[in-house]
Amino acid sequence: MKNLLIILCILPVIFGISCSNTPQTESTGNTVLENILSRKSVRDFIGKKVENEKITILLKAGMAAPSGRDLRPWELIVIQNRSTLDSMAAELPYAKMLNKAPMAIIVCGDSIRSSYWYLDCSAVSENILLAAESIGLGAVWTAAYPYEDRISTVRKYTNIPENIIPLCVIPVGYPNGTQSPKNKFDEKKIHYEKFQ
Repeated sequence: MKNLLIILCILPVIFGISCSNTPQTESTGNTVLENILSRKSVRDFIGKKVENEKITILLKAGMAAPSGRDLRPWELIVIQNRSTLDSMAAELPYAKMLNKAPMAIIVCGDSIRSSYWYLDCSAVSENILLAAESIGLGAVWTAAYPYEDRISTVRKYTNIPENIIPLCVIPVGYPNGTQSPKNKFDEKKIHYEKFQ
């Protein structure tokens, strides 16, 4: 039986087919594109602390995002206190992984500075997620906005003023195990204009 399983896994490799059901990242020869295609949501972390240099890289990458009229309405909060992370994990319904993450970055926007702060802050968040992938970290976007209960929870632990609204909480750490990216490409969602 064992030999049959080995043969079944070797044959697809010979014919260029993966024996695994996890999607493989295409090799494009372009490190930026490969990083984008490799990004995944990581929800399980080992206890290792994220180095300050890597935290700075994440923050710089986030702030390199585009911003409408260059207003840059973002505010970034780095949380590393274990009791704060655990308390937020207990109260935020989709951020339970905070209890294993060594840190989180909360991406917030100044609603006075820009009425479309959430758009700019979404770009910041994606940059942070891509930067984490590129330096061997795992991260996941967990929404705060537009849910009042989640926004209130974040406010309780950060004491941010009313005009600063948390968009998302991003748990960050070293991944526990290996995760694979999902292949989300769907040709049915692509539409081309029709030329006459």
